[in-house]
Amino acid sequence: MNNQQIPSIKALSAAAAAIMFVVGLHPASANAQAGGAPTDPQIVGIVEAADQIDIDYAKLAESKAKHKQVKDFAQQMITDHSAVQKAVRELAGKLNVTPADSETSNSLKTQAQQIMQKLHGLKGKEFEKAYIDNEVVYHKAVINATKTVLIPSAQNAELKSALQGAQPLFEGHLLHAERVQSAIEGGAKQASSGSRDY
Repeated sequence: MNNQQIPSIKALSAAAAAIMFVVGLHPASANAQAGGAPTDPQIVGIVEAADQIDIDYAKLAESKAKHKQVKDFAQQMITDHSAVQKAVRELAGKLNVTPADSETSNSLKTQAQQIMQKLHGLKGKEFEKAYIDNEVVYHKAVINATKTVLIPSAQNAELKSALQGAQPLFEGHLLHAERVQSAIEGGAKQASSGSRDY
């Protein structure tokens, strides 16, 4: 990795950390003027935005990654988040809830655009590492926000139950991302230590 690529990865990590802040802390404060927690329509909007963001990241990873585990992970993200997105839309239709934008969903989209720009600028192993590192941070943030903000704020029992039901899926994604992250880091360490032996 050369010095020109290091700032890009650091900037990507900072943007991912900003997402954690936005998703984990922002909903309660952003909606404080409107009575506190996000409304059910805003929760649906946040969930839809978060799913679409991860689908977009995964589609990029499918097109750019070479590592089989990264490509397999990306495909799982597309499949699973598309299914969650479809289920949320169906539930919203059944409950007659129209997804609403909020400061949180708009902030998520803005941060995601910045991360996508960084990812577009990376290639090969640098891209794969940045993508997986972002996925680990992103899923931690989604899990935290779901537990601490979205589930407690949901007024409709079916919406609350759907969010609780999605929690194990997101936790599984995090574990999968961490396994891929370890495999990538292990491969990089072996490659660098192998070159020092000669």
